[in-house]
Amino acid sequence: MPALLLASSSPYRRELLARLGLPFDCASPQIDESPLPGESAEALCQRLAESKARALADDYPDHLIIGSDQVLLLDGEPVSKPGAHSAAAAQLRRCSGQRIRFSTAICLFNSKTKRLQTAIEPFEVIFRQLDDAAIERYLRAEQPYDCAGSFKSEGLGISLFAALQGDDPNSLIGLPLIRLCNMLRAEGIQVP
Repeated sequence: MPALLLASSSPYRRELLARLGLPFDCASPQIDESPLPGESAEALCQRLAESKARALADDYPDHLIIGSDQVLLLDGEPVSKPGAHSAAAAQLRRCSGQRIRFSTAICLFNSKTKRLQTAIEPFEVIFRQLDDAAIERYLRAEQPYDCAGSFKSEGLGISLFAALQGDDPNSLIGLPLIRLCNMLRAEGIQVP
C-alpha cells in the first residue's frame, strides 16, 4: 500500500482521517492561501486543496497526498475563522435563522504516478433562531474560535441547527471521507 500523507496541520482533519484506520503521516504545506482576483469561493478551495497536496510532493515522492480546503458562504460572502469571542458572537448572530453553505474541496495526489483526483463536496447548515443568551452559552462552553462559522457540529454546535443537508457530514468538519474513500479505492486501497 502506498504511504498516505495528510497535507494539513488541522487537528480536525487528522482526527477524521484516523477514523479510516489507515496509517498516515501529516505535514503542513506552506502555501499562499490568498484568493486570486475574481476567483470564486469554490474555485479557491479547489485550487488550495490541490496546491496543498502538490506542495509536499517533492518531499514525499512515493505517497498518496491528501489535500483539503473549505470555504463557508453566508449570503454569498466567504466567512473565515473568527479567532476571538467577539468575532464568533458576531458570526453566530449573522448565521441565526439562516441557511449557510460550506464547500469542501478534497484532492488525492499520487506523487509517484502524478495522478490527481479532485472533488468539491457541498454541505448546507440551517441555523435555528439564536438569541444572544444562547450564543453566549454556546461560545463559553465550546470556544470554537478556530472554526469557520464559529461552531463545532461534532460537538455542542449541533444544538444550534434546525437541519443539515448534504451527502457527507464529515465534509462539514473539513474532510469528506466518503469521497476520499472512493478516491483511495481508485488507487487500489481497500477501505475497509
